[in-house]
Parts: sequence; structure tokens; C-alpha cells
Amino acid sequence: MDLKIKKLWEKTMKYTAALLGAVSTLALGSMAVADGHEGERGRDGDVKIIYWQAPSILNPFLSGGTKDVESSSMIIEPLARYDQDGVLTPWLVDEVPTVGNGGVSEDLTTITWKITEGITWSDGTPFSSADVKFTYEYCTHPEGGCAQLPKFDGVTSVETPDSQTVVVTFGGPTPNPYGPFVGGESPILQAAQFADCLGAKAPECTAENFGPIGTGPFKVVEFKPNDVITMEANENYRFDGKPAFASVTFKGGGDATAAGRAVMETGEFDYAWNLQLAPDVIAQMQEGGKGTPIAGFGPLVERLMLNWTNPDPALGPDERSVKSDTMAGSEHPFLGDPAVYKAMSMAIDRPLLVEVGYGQAGKVTCNLVPAPALYNSESMTCDTQDIAGANAMLDDAGIVDTDGDGIREKDGVPLKVLYQTSTNAVRQDFQALIKAWWAEIGIEAELRNLSASVFFGGDPGSPDTFQKFYADIEMYANTFNGTDPQAYLANQLCDAAPRPDSQWQGSNISRFCIPAYDELHAKLTSTADIEERGKIGRELNDMIVENGGLIPLVHRGRLSAHANSLGGVVLNVWDSELWNVADWYRIGN
Repeated sequence: MDLKIKKLWEKTMKYTAALLGAVSTLALGSMAVADGHEGERGRDGDVKIIYWQAPSILNPFLSGGTKDVESSSMIIEPLARYDQDGVLTPWLVDEVPTVGNGGVSEDLTTITWKITEGITWSDGTPFSSADVKFTYEYCTHPEGGCAQLPKFDGVTSVETPDSQTVVVTFGGPTPNPYGPFVGGESPILQAAQFADCLGAKAPECTAENFGPIGTGPFKVVEFKPNDVITMEANENYRFDGKPAFASVTFKGGGDATAAGRAVMETGEFDYAWNLQLAPDVIAQMQEGGKGTPIAGFGPLVERLMLNWTNPDPALGPDERSVKSDTMAGSEHPFLGDPAVYKAMSMAIDRPLLVEVGYGQAGKVTCNLVPAPALYNSESMTCDTQDIAGANAMLDDAGIVDTDGDGIREKDGVPLKVLYQTSTNAVRQDFQALIKAWWAEIGIEAELRNLSASVFFGGDPGSPDTFQKFYADIEMYANTFNGTDPQAYLANQLCDAAPRPDSQWQGSNISRFCIPAYDELHAKLTSTADIEERGKIGRELNDMIVENGGLIPLVHRGRLSAHANSLGGVVLNVWDSELWNVADWYRIGN
């Protein structure tokens, strides 16, 4: 054990049990309080939210970054979303359509949504089915680059028989028709505002993407990308007395440590998101007495994405990290070899990563989809590090160090990787540990960390986004809305890879492509039996992992914090954390 690993291990021995209460408790502030939760709209002044990964856009169709999806969820909304228990809940409609209530056809090919009467956009104009249909056309435009395109898999048409009715038709029986217009990743855009932003023009519509008109509780006053969003209460919001806050100051940037302190120690902010910090740090912050950590487990997974394509800069900006059947050398020179990616995984000590990074808010996982339990595969084990086994696997494959420099070669190419992630103390600890472990098996890693606002941004001109993937390995976490991973698993379909002609948008970040995977996913879309859906989902999970699409590391709990003076907070691990911001209020006011 080298000095770096020894120090990190010693650090874990000092962790306290204070986080245990945070993991088992959603929020003290979420309990009803007799005073302060009823009254006039805007009665409680300003609420201050800090996301240390700063939003770069307020249009989730042009960014898959969680910070962009969640900040925009305060402004633009879906037809239905998932509550804190993962239950699908009507939002802009009267009820969730089902076969039982006649909203889903018995042959499972159509779903009909009935929009609630009287809803208006924040500019006072009526919200209608035409806006919903437009959103479908916006995301599925053939010249566009929609980050949420998997939400519309299988949809053949969206029709509007009248202003309050939306009929979505699928190409075949679709047991889970709740992809389009459901959850924080698939909200409705105002047709009038975005009419000139279709296709290739979408990323050029700066005013629209930075200030969408919405149906949510707040509207944008000013947006400074990667810095601050100023919002004010939507005077046309459909619920009387909501939101309780007249304005929002949404600060982005900095780091998780500063964000946690700003809520729990100094009281400068009311809500801090994604406190990716060691458990002892959280416990120390809580002693400040100003705020409370909240945590819960959903399907969030920290993972290593493996680039199936060649990121060599010599290929040029529009050829590197792009799969091409006609261009020699477009595939990665060694990451596609099972001996390489399996050895890389075997060399990792996941229990130590959990202790170093998350404590009670983390679990070892071998899966991309660890939750809900129905989809959590138990076919693989990865909780024991095996350096000797990893070395033997590489030796047996003939991937050896031929020149004595400590680095193995495959077909003459040294096993050197550029390993990038966002700037964050926990992730940099992970990088250091994993680099050391890989060195023990003859793989050299160059480490790189990038500002989260840039890394998770959607700027097609930036070379540093996680979608562009100009590296061999990248590490991050993401999740999905709801309890059914069908659309999430569609992220790995062959045609979902980011490309220059899609403005580098796309969900298949690793460029993973196996026709058998696409075929099995198609089967999932037409399977109704819940147990069989679980079986197929687990098989898809295993196919991704066993074929080297990614290396799962840690099943992460979502950990955030709110001020003790902030009421109404209900942590939601199945949708946007800000899903019920309209219900927040100041305790004691």
C-alpha cells in the first residue's frame, strides 16, 4: 500500500457516525409546520440555492447535465413527474393515463393525456396541447441534437384532437408509455417562444435557452451562465399562495465544501445540492447548527466510462471520438479488449472507494442500474480487489511490457490513458487511487480534472464536455427519473452516440455499440410482464458492463442540505431534487 493510499485509508478510520441520521432521514424541514406554510404568494422574500456545478443552460433538451435539468425544473415542467416515493404523479394533467382509466389503449399503442383546464404560461398565454406537440417536434427534429431523444423512442406521432388533449402513438405495443413528457428530463417548451429554434438552430437560440417561458412556480429574471440565475415568482402560477418565496437567487460554481458550509455553517444559503464530500466533513459541517443534511438512495451510480472510439488528437476535432465504419483507426486501440477492461475493473478496491468518498452514503456496485431492486443484477461480483488476477489476465492475453518501462503494450500501443472527470475533492481522491492501482497492472493514467460547469455543459464548441469525450476514460455519475430504466438503458443504443452532426449531443457517451443490445432493448419496449421486464433489464445491464461499456464503482446516495429555517423540503431521488420548490417556505414567517 503506497503512502497516498495509506493516508486515505487512515482518513476513513476517523469518520464519525453522524451521517447515519442524514442517510436515514429525508428532512426535518419536510414535516408540516403549523405556521408559515399558508398565505400570500411571495410572502417569504428570497430563497438562496447553491449548486456548485453551475448551470450553463436552462434547456434540458440541449444538455443532459443534472445541474441544467434541475435548475430548469423550477421554470418548465412535464405533464407528469415522480414523487419522493417514485410514484408517477399528474402535474399539468388531470390524471396519469392507464389502461384502467382508458387513457392507454388496450393494445398499448397509444396514450392520451388530458391537460388540466386553466393553466397558463408565465407570460399569461394559455398552455395547450399544441405546446406539447411542438416539444416532440423540437426534440425529434432530424437536424437537431436533442439530449433527451431516448424519451421519444418508438413514438410515431403526437396528435392534438383539441387544445386540452394529447395523443401519443407508438409504432407497436408499448407497456411503458411514460417516456415522452414525463419527469424533469422531458418538460414542455412554449411553442411560440421556440418556434424559430428547430433543428440546427436550436443551440443558437441563446435568449430562449437562457430564459425559457414556463408553467413552473418561478420565471427567469436574469441568467448568467456558469454563475447566477435570478428568478422571481410566477404571478400566473396555477396554485394560490404559491410559491411562498418572491424570488430565488440560484448560485452556481465553487465546490461542494463551500456549498455545504454556506448552508450548514454560515447560513448564507438555504439549499445546497450534491454534497459529494467525505462523511466526516459533512458531520463537522452539521455541527455548525445552521442546516441539516438530507440523503436517500435512488439509481445514482459513480462510474468510469470507457471510450470505444479513438480520441487521438491527430485525428482532428470532428474525427476523434467518432465511430466510423469507413474510417480505419476510429475504434479505440485497446479499451475494446476484454482482458484490458476486465483487468482495469479487477484492480479497483471498491470498498475503499466507498469509505474514502461516501461512507454510509455509498455502496459497492457492479451495475449501471442498482435500483429499483427489480433491475439490480446479482450476476456479477466486484467487491474484492484482485491485482494478481488482473495481471495474470493481461499476461494470458499477451498484453505485456516488452521494453521494461512498466507499461504494457497491445499490438505495439502502450496502455496509456487520459482519465478525466470534474473538479471535486472526492473525485480527485478516486483518480489518485485508481491511477495507483492501474500502475500496479502496467497501465499508466494521466489525470485531468475540469470545471463541472464546463465538463457537464452542452456547448458544442467546447473540447472539454463529457459528451465530446476527448479522452480515454471519464468518471461521473448520473441517474434517471422514475422507477423504470427503459429510457435510461436506451442511452446505450448504437445510434445515440454524440456526433459532430448532432452538435455533439447524444446519450451514448461511451459510443458502446452491440447490435444484440439494440435488439434486446427493442424487446424490453414491447414487454408488459413486470417480472420479464426486470429480467430483460438485468440482462441489458450485464451486457453493458461485461462488454466494457463502462465500469461501475459506487452506488451513491444523493446527499444535499437545507437550512433549518427552510420548510417544505422533500428529497426526491426519482426526479429533480427541486421538484416541489413551490411548496418551500420560511419556517416562522
